[in-house]
Amino acid sequence: MQKYKYTAVNLQKQKFSGIFIANDEHDLAVQLAKQNLYLISFKVYKGVTPSSFFTLGTGKVKLSELTTFCRQYAIMINSGMSLMAGLDCLRAQPYTDFFKSILDVVYEDVKGGIMLSEAFNKHDKVFPEFFRSMIYVGELSGRLETVFNSLADYYETDAKIKKKTKSALSYPIMLGAMTIGIVLAMMLFIVPTFRSSLSSLEIEAEGITKIVYDMSDFMLENWKPAIIGVFVFVGVAFGFGKTKKGSYFYDVLKIKLPLIGTVQVDLITARFARGFALLLTSGMDIADAMQSIQVLLGNQDVSARFKKATDEVLQGMSLAMALNKYKIFPEMLIQMVSVGEKTNSLDDVLSRSCAFFDDQVETTLTSVTSKIQPIMMIFMGGVVGVLFIAIYSPMISIMTTLGG
Repeated sequence: MQKYKYTAVNLQKQKFSGIFIANDEHDLAVQLAKQNLYLISFKVYKGVTPSSFFTLGTGKVKLSELTTFCRQYAIMINSGMSLMAGLDCLRAQPYTDFFKSILDVVYEDVKGGIMLSEAFNKHDKVFPEFFRSMIYVGELSGRLETVFNSLADYYETDAKIKKKTKSALSYPIMLGAMTIGIVLAMMLFIVPTFRSSLSSLEIEAEGITKIVYDMSDFMLENWKPAIIGVFVFVGVAFGFGKTKKGSYFYDVLKIKLPLIGTVQVDLITARFARGFALLLTSGMDIADAMQSIQVLLGNQDVSARFKKATDEVLQGMSLAMALNKYKIFPEMLIQMVSVGEKTNSLDDVLSRSCAFFDDQVETTLTSVTSKIQPIMMIFMGGVVGVLFIAIYSPMISIMTTLGG
């Protein structure tokens, strides 16, 4: 027996499509004819993940689409619609072709009798592990609509925080790029022009002017190797980041750098608080929740320490003590976890604290940018000022000489 995905029409020329099990193509046509359906086209149904060619190679569903899907599915289930009817309705929504093709496969698999979580698990490269784990928890607890609503809230909040982070850091990055651009323009164009104009006056360059002239000469003579060197450096750095050791090194660097590290720690803390609260409120016990939440932390160094803390909890240590032992999160979160454990309301405490940690991320971002921007402005002004002094000091020297 073989599964076939078919398209057929009835006597009224209405099109129908679906999955049918038959011995062969002839048997498929015969079985459909018994239902007054006439086969137009068919192909063997394999139930595999469709090609991700049109996702620019990511092979992932966009989180914005996943958020919308979770919200819509939760509303449908909550209104009394069956899982199958909800999936069928969502297949017609204006998602990308890739996502809709995935939903077609999921729909047919669920229609064939497998669990919704199992149907999504078949596409583990497409959907986040946390998303798939939460669907499984929702099915076990019978609270699937609550889980989908919570997932939508989680992804929406996480997207807002990421957007704020990018927005806050974009201005300092822009200032840095402008500084580099100005320095290059002056070294490659302005300095040679002034030097050529003053060469006939036979004035010997001294001090900072000589240093700038030498730097300009070096850049003019070696600009091609320099560009190649930059590309090689970026390529090596990128390639190193793809290795296991390199990826781990960059993750450690992210949380150790001054200012930026504080932002990263607060982001990880907020993500943990929301995700862990969601797992606990969905009915998962602490040990399983700790193992599932590791995929959300987004930092290998933090995940490694969290794994050690998980092992301690499995051996009987309290969660607050384990987190404190490995210095994973700020003291405020550990205190809240301790209170939650003592009052047997950890899920409620973390759920209520999510807003606080989200606000803490925004506060930290504001503080960091308020410190970085003046530093960047001073650095930019200092570099440009030094270059202008180096360029104009020979002219000032000539004018002083003539005036004397």
